[in-house]
Parts: sequence; C-alpha cells; structure tokens
Amino acid sequence: MSSRVVIVGGGPGGYEAALVAAKAGADVTLVERQGLGGNAVLTDVVPSKTVIATAEWLTIAHRAPELGIRRSDGADLASSLTVDMAQVNSRIKGLVRKQSGDIAARLEASGVRVIEGEARLDGPHRVAVGGSVLEADAVLLAVGARPRIVPGCEPDGERILTWTQLYDLTELPEHLIVVGSGVTGAEFAGAYNLLGSRVTLVASGDRVLSREDPDASAHLTEVFRERGMALVGGRAAAVSRDDAGVRVTLEDGRVLEGSHALMAVGSVPNTAGMGLEEAGVELDERGLIRVDRVSRTTARGVYAAGDCTGVLPLASVAATQGRIAMAHALGDAVTPIDLRTVASNVFTVPEIASVGASEAELEERGLFYEVSRLDLAGNPRAKMLGIDEGFVKIFGHTVTGQVFGAVVVGPRASEHIYPLSLAVAQHLTVDDVAAAFTVYPSLSGTISEAARRLHRIEGEA
Repeated sequence: MSSRVVIVGGGPGGYEAALVAAKAGADVTLVERQGLGGNAVLTDVVPSKTVIATAEWLTIAHRAPELGIRRSDGADLASSLTVDMAQVNSRIKGLVRKQSGDIAARLEASGVRVIEGEARLDGPHRVAVGGSVLEADAVLLAVGARPRIVPGCEPDGERILTWTQLYDLTELPEHLIVVGSGVTGAEFAGAYNLLGSRVTLVASGDRVLSREDPDASAHLTEVFRERGMALVGGRAAAVSRDDAGVRVTLEDGRVLEGSHALMAVGSVPNTAGMGLEEAGVELDERGLIRVDRVSRTTARGVYAAGDCTGVLPLASVAATQGRIAMAHALGDAVTPIDLRTVASNVFTVPEIASVGASEAELEERGLFYEVSRLDLAGNPRAKMLGIDEGFVKIFGHTVTGQVFGAVVVGPRASEHIYPLSLAVAQHLTVDDVAAAFTVYPSLSGTISEAARRLHRIEGEA
C-alpha cells in the first residue's frame, strides 16, 4: 500500500513537495484555498518581478540616446514614452494565471489530487477540509504568510495598500509613500520611481536594505537619491486617507502627504485557527512553525515548509524544504538544508545578489578572510551595454582561498551569482573560480577577474 501524503498549501513548498512525493509512488492530495502557486505566483514574486522588469525596460529606453538611438524625426525616444498602469497590471494578471495553470497541469500529469478549500489538522494524521477528513501517513504544512497590518495603518485596497493589492491599480500613483525599506519596500519603491511616480521611502533602520551588504546598501541608497527618490527615516504611527490622497503620520509627529501609501512592514504566518498546537505542532512567539533541518515539526509525521516556518522567506528555500520533507517522510536519502549555501537576490535596479557568508558573519565567526571588489564599469561588455554601475565582491579564506561568500550588484545580478553559488556550495577556492573559462567579452568576466585578484592568497605575489 502506498503512503498517503496530504499537503496543505500550493505554493513552491507545497507543489514541489507534491511532485517529489508523487514520483516516489505516494498517494498525494494537495489542498489549496486561493490558487496553485501560492503567494510566490499569485501575489508576490511573479507579479512584483514583472512590475520591476517593466520598469527596467523603461530605464533601458531612457538610456537609448546615450547609445545613439533616437526616433526617426530626431526626437528623444524617452520623452514619447508613457506607462499604462492598467495594461501593465492586466499583463501581470495574465502571466499569473498562465503560471498557476502550468503548475496545475504538471500536478495533474503527475497524479496529484488537488482539492480547493480551507484545511485544518484534526490530529497529526488527519486533515479536515470542509465536511470531509483526509487520512495521512505524512502531512506537509506549506501555508505561507500574509502582509503584516500595523494598527492605525489598515489598508483599504484603494489608496492604502499592501503589496498584494497593487495589481488592481489602473493609474500610476502620482506620489507613492512606501513604508518599509526591506526587500519588498525597496523593490517596489525603486520600480514605481522608474515607472514615473514620485516616491518617498520611509526607512525605520539607519539605511535602505539594512540586512544586505553595506557597500551594496550604500550604492542602492545613492542610486535612489540620484533618481529623485525622497528617503525619510522613521516609523509610521498612523495612515489616513481622503478622496485626494493619504497622510502618513510618523512616530515623531511628522506628517507625509501623498496620493497612495504602500505598507511593506513584514509578514505574519497563516498558522492561526488550523489546530496546529492541538495536534502537537509547536509554534514560536510569532506564530511560526518550529522545524528542524529536514522540515520536521514537533508532531510526528507532520512537516512544514516555506514562509510559515520563518527559516528564510525565499521561494527557493520553501521548495527545498518541501522536497527534503518528502524525501525524509518517504524514507529516501536526504541531505539537511544548509542555509549557508542559499543564494538570494533583491530585484531592484540594479539588482543585489548574494550567497554564503557576509563580511559581518565572517568577522563574528573570527575567520581569516580577504575581500576582492571589482567595479563593473571597467568590464568591456558592460561598456558596450552602457552599464556604469555595480560591482562584484568575493570573500576568500586568507590561507586556503576557499570562497566564503560573494555579492554581485548590477543588471541581472540574479543570473551572475550562480557560479559563485556553486563555489560556495562545493567549497571551491578562488583559484578554482579564476581557472574556469569565461567568454570574452562577458559580464561574468568580472567574477573571474575578482577571483584572480585573490590568487595571492595561495602564496603568489
């Protein structure tokens, strides 16, 4: 008799786990209440990065005159461009439906049964959905998270918005006040600034993206200011609106006025009211599910993956957690997740990609390391493309040359971090990276050159 697996949640952690379990021969049922793809596809990663991609294309068009590209009548190409927000968001919704449909087709082809509805645990081996109960040998909870609502700053879906509500806008905000300077806040602030909105970014920390590499954070902050974005330090105490716009009152009494406000102040897990604690699943003080490195909860046979665990709020991490959970539950060989090898990216313009240990972590651990930083502006391919900003940083052990971590800032940094991600995961040295061939000319050549500059680590001048 095949193992019975019930998965609650159809995001990356859930559908990737379902595919693994089905391939292993399990009887798999996936329960989803909103639509397949979860937040990553429906309201977060896919739609937000599509907005950013649109803004990036507009930026490229604005730089066309520098490359000698003009309209045939001699007019400036950029001056004739406008953003149709209704069209942008219509395209986004179409892409979301297509991606969600592709996931549904793949699950169906793999033999996964999908049930629409709200689920809750009825003990560790029973999942209640509506009026029916599903028996399970293993349960995976991949229920995700939702935007955190600050009392006094409640969204109305029209002028005061969470990031899930931006895609109903039919006009570009005249003046968008973004509250929160983490990844979500920085990404949307940068995108709408490029699309043509006046943007004010409210940062509670001492800098934008305070958890990122300091050089990268400082670089992006400078870029934002050069593009006319207003950066304001403080925390929002209240947000109100009228027919004309919004008023954001900060804790120190200052008041900011704009046409719209985006609240990007973190998220909370969707774990309440699911019978988790009654089933023996332990939650922390924030409502996040406690899991170990193979995604086990404190209830035997119950696993969890994704944003509801608080491990790392990345779709790639959620998918890895889900795959590991199913391998462990079904008795396959499993390698526990290693967060030290996770690559991440902030989809601003320019992008900020990182992998492995940061400089702060290396200093805290007392490891001996050296840094090689090389600007992209000197790269021949970058010059051809009109790229004059960004850099590559590599952290290497001073004795062995092992690559501890890296940061890439620039266009498509999310693509260029991959060789450095391999280096960190496979414990390669800077010499290994430098010895691999790169195409000339290519942006990745800067990665090789940055590694070569650390070659003296192994004893050469």
